[in-house]
Amino acid sequence: MKRNFLTLAAAALVCGSATAATAADQTDSLSVHEIGQIEVHATRASKTTPVAYSELSQGDIERNNYGLDIPSVLALTPSMIATNETGIGIGGTSIRLRGTDATRLNVTINGVSMNNPDSHSMYWYDTPDLISAVGDIQVQRGAGTSTNGTGAFGGAVNMTTSSLSTEFGGDAALTYGSYNTNKQAVHISSGLMGGHWLLDARLTHIGSDGYVDRGSTDLKSYMFQGAYYSGSTMVKLVSFGGKARTYLTYNGVSKEDMALYGRRYHDSGQYSTSDGPFVLADGSHVNYYDDQTDNYLQINNQLIVNHKFNDRWSLNATGFYTYGYGYYKQYKDDAWIMGYDNLDLGAVEQADLIRSKIMRNHLGGLNAAAFYSVRNLDLAFGGSYSYYTCPHWGTLNWIEGVDNASLYKDKIWYDNSARKSDANIFVKANWQLFDGFRLFGDLQYRYVHYKAWGTNDNYDWNRLEMQPIDVNNTYHFFNPHAGINYDLSKHHTLYASFAMAHREPTRNDFTDRYLFAQTQEEPKAEVLYDYEVGYRLSYDMVEAGVNLYYMNYKNQLVYTGLVNDGGDNLNINVPKSYRRGVELSLAVRPAKWFTLGGNATFSQNRIKNYQDNIDGVVFDRGETTISYSPSAMASAFLDFHAAGFEAVLRTQYVGKQYLTNGGYKDLTLDSYCVTNLNLAYTLHTKTAKSVRFGVEIYNLFNSLYCSNGYGGSWLEGDTIADRGSWACYFPQAPLHVLANVTVKF
Repeated sequence: MKRNFLTLAAAALVCGSATAATAADQTDSLSVHEIGQIEVHATRASKTTPVAYSELSQGDIERNNYGLDIPSVLALTPSMIATNETGIGIGGTSIRLRGTDATRLNVTINGVSMNNPDSHSMYWYDTPDLISAVGDIQVQRGAGTSTNGTGAFGGAVNMTTSSLSTEFGGDAALTYGSYNTNKQAVHISSGLMGGHWLLDARLTHIGSDGYVDRGSTDLKSYMFQGAYYSGSTMVKLVSFGGKARTYLTYNGVSKEDMALYGRRYHDSGQYSTSDGPFVLADGSHVNYYDDQTDNYLQINNQLIVNHKFNDRWSLNATGFYTYGYGYYKQYKDDAWIMGYDNLDLGAVEQADLIRSKIMRNHLGGLNAAAFYSVRNLDLAFGGSYSYYTCPHWGTLNWIEGVDNASLYKDKIWYDNSARKSDANIFVKANWQLFDGFRLFGDLQYRYVHYKAWGTNDNYDWNRLEMQPIDVNNTYHFFNPHAGINYDLSKHHTLYASFAMAHREPTRNDFTDRYLFAQTQEEPKAEVLYDYEVGYRLSYDMVEAGVNLYYMNYKNQLVYTGLVNDGGDNLNINVPKSYRRGVELSLAVRPAKWFTLGGNATFSQNRIKNYQDNIDGVVFDRGETTISYSPSAMASAFLDFHAAGFEAVLRTQYVGKQYLTNGGYKDLTLDSYCVTNLNLAYTLHTKTAKSVRFGVEIYNLFNSLYCSNGYGGSWLEGDTIADRGSWACYFPQAPLHVLANVTVKF
């Protein structure tokens, strides 16, 4: 992250000399460096901000760019876990930070929120190969600084798109490895044209069969950047997106089925046949629907304007529009026809069918911020507004066993829609009271109006009708943040902060939880009180850090361990809960060619006076551990690099995680330790700037582990047998390899 557009500024000077540019043109090129940084100021933390954060440079990102989704890179930072459904880090990926799930992690690109306004999640495979388009990443832990979009309840992932080179060039990359995983990418940049214009474009395809059976992924993506620079003004158009097609693998596999059929087995799309190539352990024959897929098209557009008025004042404004359209198709074996009540399918109770669930969304808005800076004071103030619409509907593609089945083809069996307005205003101040001592203040007001109406895709067995949706809620959130940053000396820094954050429930919190989580209450907004104290040490050969945090929650929405029929985790409000822990980091460079280090997190994640609802019976469990929250996490690395050769050995340990909030030993994710080895050699030729040969060996020691799961209990009782516990898991691939060649010209 130390890059900060210095490369662009230096290249601008070289280009200016080569084209006999005037001194004024060179000054304009230098101003590109100064203005470019403004794009991220509004949501970024700096060295003097009392916030726990980590940064990934473009070099870190490029080193790990073999085609995997971004969560695999984010897992290099403290307190972060990456999960994956297909077992190899592509398709169906997600993250958790300090035990907090992805719906509570704010994700932005150039300051624009990427979280889906309905679900609050960032679907990484819906923006394929985003990792190739990212210039750098900052991960803030805790409430962080005020940002745009949904609130940061465990952290924020702040990304910028890659800077534009003022020299003509580009690169081409090929990847191939285990499970037919492959990537082809080409990128070209125009260089500076006419002293003002820059164009940049990228095309990528990523494919894989996946580790789990039929866990295929087919991702196509593009990125385009065009910029105009003139004096102290920059205008940049960014468009990126792609089309994703992935086989549905979100149902996982039980331990019993793994024992019978192997770790790669899952039953999504499976149906019974009288004869066929697939035979189960009991001798019955099954087949699989080959179009059991999730299909999604997403196009993201951003128009960024930066202007520097003088040495004190500057302005940034970003207009954005995102279009999304997607559906997934499912084969349902012996489906209950009552769940399609709107179609009046007759007296038959069950039938085989193929259905589609469809959505189309539009998101548009504007972010704007102004910056004022003098010797001892930095001010930022601005705001954001976005408007989101999304209809959801479902159709029947095929049904068997009902009269006049052809009449129901493409008929709609549920139909609902949602609208959301999201606005915020903020002011931030970083004031140096005296030498080395800074006060930080951040005040944000956020307004949210969410409305959803129509008929949901669930059948309400209590009301004997398709579930109606009627949500019309308005939220007013005030999010203050204050802290101090004190440089004890050039090498030692202390900081402390307090932040308050709020977050509204997700769509599924309103529509699904009373059907699956056994509660009739409307979900409440969450409140977080975040206390952080830290120390940083920085020398040429040693960097270290300690961060203590206490996150106290009111009405935190925590995973129950259950999922809906779309694989989405379901939440329930708990009145009082907390997360507290210590985060440690260390990096030592005994020589220029060798670095070793690591990080560790030790934490307690608790619900106070938890009440467990099983089959309508409430059990008082006392203080219990929050689901999906390990008490210990750690990683260590060795980094060797010399004369074009690189070798990085990295190991990550993740402690035991409970799948539910009851603390049941039989409903857990076992702890695991996994090691990856990254080897590369870069050479320079007369015809290319560089040629990099890389190979990544994942899971070097062949660990058999699962990165995620879900489960629950259908019956009341304290023992495993009494509760009728069940669980499904997502096994990860044993030792596997990806090899890559990247040519830069």
